[in-house]
Amino acid sequence: MPVSVVVGGQFGSEGKGKVAHFLAKERHARFAVRVGGTNSGHTVIDQSGSAVIFRHLPTACLLPQVVSVIPPGNYLYVPTFLGEIQRIGSEPQRIAVDPYAWIIQEVDVQAELKSGLQSAIGSTATGTGAALVRRIQRCVSDSFAKDIPALRPYLRDTTELLVHALRDQQRVVLEGTQGFGLSLLHSRLHPYCTSRDTTAAAFVSEAGLSPLDVDEVVLVIRTFPIRVAGASGPLPSEIDWATLTSESGYLDQLVEYTSVTNRVRRVARFDAEIVRRAIAHNRPTCIALNHLDYIDALCANELRLTQKALDFVGTIELSLLGFGPASLTWRDIKSQKISNDRR
Repeated sequence: MPVSVVVGGQFGSEGKGKVAHFLAKERHARFAVRVGGTNSGHTVIDQSGSAVIFRHLPTACLLPQVVSVIPPGNYLYVPTFLGEIQRIGSEPQRIAVDPYAWIIQEVDVQAELKSGLQSAIGSTATGTGAALVRRIQRCVSDSFAKDIPALRPYLRDTTELLVHALRDQQRVVLEGTQGFGLSLLHSRLHPYCTSRDTTAAAFVSEAGLSPLDVDEVVLVIRTFPIRVAGASGPLPSEIDWATLTSESGYLDQLVEYTSVTNRVRRVARFDAEIVRRAIAHNRPTCIALNHLDYIDALCANELRLTQKALDFVGTIELSLLGFGPASLTWRDIKSQKISNDRR
């Protein structure tokens, strides 16, 4: 069945939003599903060349043919969600919110702010984890999307919607959030993890789909993994942004900020072990490697693989390569290397 699942292979911020948007466009997807909560932001470059961050809507919402789906396994903070809809000017028929998506309430946000999780593990304290706890405790007071009047224009049974789409062989792109290394169930760095499982299988379950619906799993990784600022947990071979800038050949200072809390991210050298485990748990059909321009700035400037970047890729076989914030292309690594060797 035609479902593509996008999953992060490190600690988040691998560029899943860019990859999901690309896949939806390349595969002529009719539906894009976003799971997770408001504690993660996905960035995509719009038609004007500006970076846009979405914390609830899938990045493919910018494509005119795509219907954005918020399934029952989602955790919605209503002000943020409605603000995103207003920003893109989307009409109600292009947004589908399951009546049983769970609502993040102000009490959840306040609970996390008071919990000490921000300083203890680098939590974003946006209420997703606390909302999940209320759901587990079977709290039922106005907690579903169906209970929020402002969401009524968007309410639809998303499982039924997607089942009919798949029967018609319409492509669905499922945009997972965060990264495998943050999984509540599979991270080996507990308690430095998020409040949910972050594997492809978990995303499929949250979307209300069957594993048999999936024909593509894209694992997204980056050349230099990051973690959020603060006491967010171990990060093997951690370096600073000045070192990365110098080694990459960029003239301007490289630095990244978290998309939710706007704090400077921690950064480290590539760690093969976390990627090996992500591959074992997610069994991807292909891998997308982003931030090759951090290996060699010429990749971004010339939109091509340089020998320095090829040396880094080495024996890894990849299907998608990212050369910069807006650039993504299908590549045959071996053919590219042969072509470069002949020059």
